[in-house]
Amino acid sequence: MEKHLKVSANTEEMAELKSGDYVYLTGTIYTARDAAHKRMYETLLDGKELPVDVKGQFIYYLGPTPAREGQIIGSAGPTTSSRMDKYTPTMLDQGLKGMIGKGKRSSEVIESKQYGAVYFAAVGGAGALLSKCIKEAEVIAYDDLGTEAIRKLRVENFPVIVVIDSQGNNLYETAVENFKKLK
Repeated sequence: MEKHLKVSANTEEMAELKSGDYVYLTGTIYTARDAAHKRMYETLLDGKELPVDVKGQFIYYLGPTPAREGQIIGSAGPTTSSRMDKYTPTMLDQGLKGMIGKGKRSSEVIESKQYGAVYFAAVGGAGALLSKCIKEAEVIAYDDLGTEAIRKLRVENFPVIVVIDSQGNNLYETAVENFKKLK
């Protein structure tokens, strides 16, 4: 099913999303890859506050290429989500509601349905196309990390697919089962 979602989605709206839904996101999302996640995790372990309040927010696992002249951002394709898995339960505990990346997640992340968060996949290899949905981009933390700095993005109709919904249904598992039934 195709849906349009404002990124400031509430818990009820997130619960309505089902594994396999095509969703177009509009609003503010944040970027963070491996190095930024590690730093945020260590910040929390030190008892300090994160540079961005992730409560109710979405994080896109992205390290964009540099923007060319006249562009807002360079190629903006997703990175492999499993590299953030060791930090994800801590981020979910902080109130993170949406994650965007590519690839499978660990069982620990899949079983974190008590947080009501959703894992979305963006199409890998389509970074140039995805960047056209990004209308504003601003580095807001960890500038020293270069492309892995945390960015605040304003997106319009950013295309994603619900892979793991808030009930823990996993498209990567159900799609395989459905394919086996067709055989």
